[in-house]
Amino acid sequence: MNTRIKTALFASTLLAIVPALAADRTSATTDARARADSIVARMSADEKIALLHGLFPPMAKGKSANELIPSAGHIDGIPRLGVPLIRESDASLGVANQVEQRRGDVATALPSSLATAASFDPAIARAGGAMIGAEARAKRFNVLLAGGVNLTRDPWNGRNFEYLGEDPLLAGTLAGEHIAGVQSNRIVSTVKHFALNAQETGRSIVDARIDEAAFRMSDLLAFQIAIEKGQPGSVMCAYNKVNGDWACENKFLLTDVLRRDWGYRGFVMSDWGAVHSTAKAANAGLDQQSGQELDEALYFAEPLKAAVASGEVSQARIDDMVARYLTGLIETGAYDTPAPARAQPIPYAEHAKVAQRAAEQGIVLLRNEGNALPLARTAKRIVLIGGRADVGVLSGGGSSQVRSVGGAPVEIPLTSGAAASFARITYHASSPLKALRKELPNAQISFVDGRDPAAAAAAARAADVAIVFATQWTTEAQDVPDLSLPYDQDALITAVASAQPNTVTVMETGGPVLMPWLNQVRAVVQAWYPGQRGGEAIAGVLTGRVNPSGRLPITFPAAATQAPRPTPVGLDKLTSLEAQAAANPANASNFQLQSFPVEYREGADVGYRWYEKQGQRPLFPFGHGLSYTGFAYRNPVVTGGKSLSVSVEVVNTGKRAGSDVPQVYVARDGQAGPMRLAAFGKVTLAPGQARRVTLTAEPRVIADYDTARPGWHIKPGRYRVALARDAQDRSLMLTTTLDEQFIKP
Repeated sequence: MNTRIKTALFASTLLAIVPALAADRTSATTDARARADSIVARMSADEKIALLHGLFPPMAKGKSANELIPSAGHIDGIPRLGVPLIRESDASLGVANQVEQRRGDVATALPSSLATAASFDPAIARAGGAMIGAEARAKRFNVLLAGGVNLTRDPWNGRNFEYLGEDPLLAGTLAGEHIAGVQSNRIVSTVKHFALNAQETGRSIVDARIDEAAFRMSDLLAFQIAIEKGQPGSVMCAYNKVNGDWACENKFLLTDVLRRDWGYRGFVMSDWGAVHSTAKAANAGLDQQSGQELDEALYFAEPLKAAVASGEVSQARIDDMVARYLTGLIETGAYDTPAPARAQPIPYAEHAKVAQRAAEQGIVLLRNEGNALPLARTAKRIVLIGGRADVGVLSGGGSSQVRSVGGAPVEIPLTSGAAASFARITYHASSPLKALRKELPNAQISFVDGRDPAAAAAAARAADVAIVFATQWTTEAQDVPDLSLPYDQDALITAVASAQPNTVTVMETGGPVLMPWLNQVRAVVQAWYPGQRGGEAIAGVLTGRVNPSGRLPITFPAAATQAPRPTPVGLDKLTSLEAQAAANPANASNFQLQSFPVEYREGADVGYRWYEKQGQRPLFPFGHGLSYTGFAYRNPVVTGGKSLSVSVEVVNTGKRAGSDVPQVYVARDGQAGPMRLAAFGKVTLAPGQARRVTLTAEPRVIADYDTARPGWHIKPGRYRVALARDAQDRSLMLTTTLDEQFIKP
């Protein structure tokens, strides 16, 4: 939302908390839409309208006959027709409870979605979704605002941590698996935010501009894959405009693409505070106004009734809106499996294992000079510096914030900024210091807070190894001003590395940061926001109990100027207006940021494609990640014709078990554009073990989108194929010939 963990692991839990579905259906109600239509036909006009707008409980006390749980949303049911009461929660990384609206209510906190994406493992994404869904149902929620799939176009987006990176195939695949995991609990997951919600500063007024073909080949493809794989009951439209129209009243998005081209059957809900009209929004394809108190008007209440009376909105459209809502509930099982009347027990200890595994699989070893890691068992004196590593690990801010099991050892309220009302700088109680002491009981492990670089350097000099924990807090609603580590942490790392040649940095960040000290440290571990068991996961990787297998789902630029836009768009304007408002408090309302366009000049060439197209070498490329073992690719075979696939023998050439992620990038021979990730896989091998794997390309990645046809077009001819370790690896090139193919939109 907005201003707001394998599946089998949960089987016993689900049997306890999910009532059985009705055994049989009559022929008249076998199809979800036909059944929904039959229910709608028995509704009164007022009952229909009541289902098309939802409450925001924190601002809507007393407006429902049912209990209002402080959360994201609430829609009353219709008991006489069996339409269930709906309670909605933010749930990107766990069942959210941002500023502890529900006192004492905790949940299992996954690592950031970027960490899940870094696993390159659909099973990790599905397990995370299944865990969240199980906890949500136990807490009496049956619609989750999950499934974030917006592509990373700018490295400083404050919400990058909540999404799945810059590639449409990777992001769409993992989002779809996460959604399917959530919905395995007979509850609805959204996919969001549809579409091009690619920045947080000015998100409610920015006009995202892009041509259709580029749009179809990037962000829309990510959504399309996620919807195909996850079958979400609902799509959440975004705050921003897209090519001049608000996303929640954008006919091209909601009707032409979503319904006509993709055949989507569920309902479109708005983001909280993203509705701007009644007739235009309804006719464009918006089905439900969410969190109505956050909009300027209750557009889908009395104004919608009036629009029907005046003929601006047809009765058929109203019936379709309600039927789509019911279809989303029916198809996911939420309709026939009402949320429990009372909160149910949750196996938090088992769920914590899911969170820890996700963190372990998502940690990326970026640098490891001289095999500095894993920590040698002969290292007797280790000092941890900074990042509050004595007490916990950092989490991202905003509507995805989870009040995790174990509590928050650090929580700092915000005094200003767009996120101040619903975000705090919050740490999960998972201490890397304690975890490392448990992993290495014979070592002397100390902690220095890092506030004094000279003191930190002295402590580092006296140790065998220094591990600096660097942090960058990011949040929904506001972008970071730049890509540098805040609070002079670059200077801290430089001082420590100058004093101790065996320096390791552990990065807890919302996305890419610049590393001016990179060549001064021995190893860099990208831990993202590692969630409720992040300390244990980090300790496992540092000591070698876990062999790192994460790969970057997002490019780390060497300089901010390498990005398509060298600074956060709109941030300078907003900062100036905030200063003027502060200087003129009596006229503060006069200093409002006005709508402004963002031209996505990179088009479909998002992330690593942009860097290749521009001939730039980033700090670390998409797909990069090291291991404590080695892998070789032998006897690759590429096949073409009607589809493209690569078969290769992957061999573990080292002395440790580990996982590799072979990646297939494709481009048409002679094409000027960059290569695109068309397939990937993850394979786990014992030392010396070999396994042949086959990677089949997603055809729409190979194709170009033809707006004149319209549809996807794979042109006949020769194609270059890179079997690679990252987006820049061209050491193993193959060629094949593909037949011409046309694919519907």
